[in-house]
Amino acid sequence: MSVIKRMSDFTPVAADRARLVNPFRVMDVLERARQLETAGGDIVHLEVGEPDFATAPQIVTAGVKALQGGHTAYTPAAGLPALRERIAEFYAGHHGVTVDPSRILVTPGASGALVLASNLLLNSGDTVLMPDPSYPCNRNYVHLVGARAALIPPASPGRPAPSLAQLDSAYNPTVKGLWLASPANPTGAVIHETEMQALSDWAAKRRVHLLMDEIYQGLDYAENPSATRAMGNLPSALKCNPENLVVNSFSKYFGMTGWRVGWLVVPQALAATANILAQNLFIAAPTPAQHAALRAFDDDVIAVLEQRRDAFRQRRDFLCDALRSIGFSLPWQADGAFYCYAGIERFADDSEAFCRMLLEEHGVAVTPGTDFGDHDANSYVRFAFTSAMPRLELAVQRLQRALD
Repeated sequence: MSVIKRMSDFTPVAADRARLVNPFRVMDVLERARQLETAGGDIVHLEVGEPDFATAPQIVTAGVKALQGGHTAYTPAAGLPALRERIAEFYAGHHGVTVDPSRILVTPGASGALVLASNLLLNSGDTVLMPDPSYPCNRNYVHLVGARAALIPPASPGRPAPSLAQLDSAYNPTVKGLWLASPANPTGAVIHETEMQALSDWAAKRRVHLLMDEIYQGLDYAENPSATRAMGNLPSALKCNPENLVVNSFSKYFGMTGWRVGWLVVPQALAATANILAQNLFIAAPTPAQHAALRAFDDDVIAVLEQRRDAFRQRRDFLCDALRSIGFSLPWQADGAFYCYAGIERFADDSEAFCRMLLEEHGVAVTPGTDFGDHDANSYVRFAFTSAMPRLELAVQRLQRALD
């Protein structure tokens, strides 16, 4: 009995690398918001980057048919061959880029793609350059493989990516990657083709891999809506250099967040190794969800998704104008995704305390800038316009009362 007692006193200790992972503050905000709702409060959710529209019914029907048809076994680790071919067709038809399906790996969401990319590309001690602010999980994926994320603040407020001069200054022999996003979370900023080509050329010259997060592609908002083609006008980084890596997902534009299907495009030379890693990391993405995703590119589904993009554009226009009128600053032009990254310098100098006040006292849930980096993080909060117009209007009313 004494041996058993001594053994029961042992408590495992988390690995050092696990303690390097920052909390995902938006999820803390969401959890508290739900607690307040359970207690009877009315909360306007502007915190989570998740479309409020249900998955298009045609996609749901395809998923149900896959289940009823017995499509519940594993697919190959790199994904359903028909889905990989369909994604390749998307790059050819929409972007004018030839991508062999063998370069495409279907993953459990974009998160699975980023975990796969981190393990594929990085050694312990390597450095990855990233913008500040940027999606917080990216730097955590890098830390978990023993590498380091170096955050580069904007050369001027509103810039969507680091300048070439900043990249030159940050470069050293440990730098192995440049990770960017367009449209970006949390700013909604987009990198246009000329700048993207320059960034791609810089990476190639320095022999640094470029990984572009394109999960919000399709959700971009041209100044002239009539000039906007279906699934957006933004270029893919693959058009700049076929050796670039691209992460995408069916979550945002296609509205399939909970289905957990994304993809990673890798250079041909890395495809076989990436496939082996996928076998070991996650075996395969969910099979019924992959069959459902096959339906996502069809014209009748795209018609539904384009109506939703127009709704997001209207929300963007309303919320950005309202925030400016209240006194927020908006240095980043929200040209894509569904976010406004707003400066609170007129009201507060602690974004986490500011967000707590809005949630606890006024029923508006937003995300503090400290979730997204270090540079001036306490001066910003992120608003997600993923609630319907009546709820956005209510949020604005509450913000006005809180801040007047």
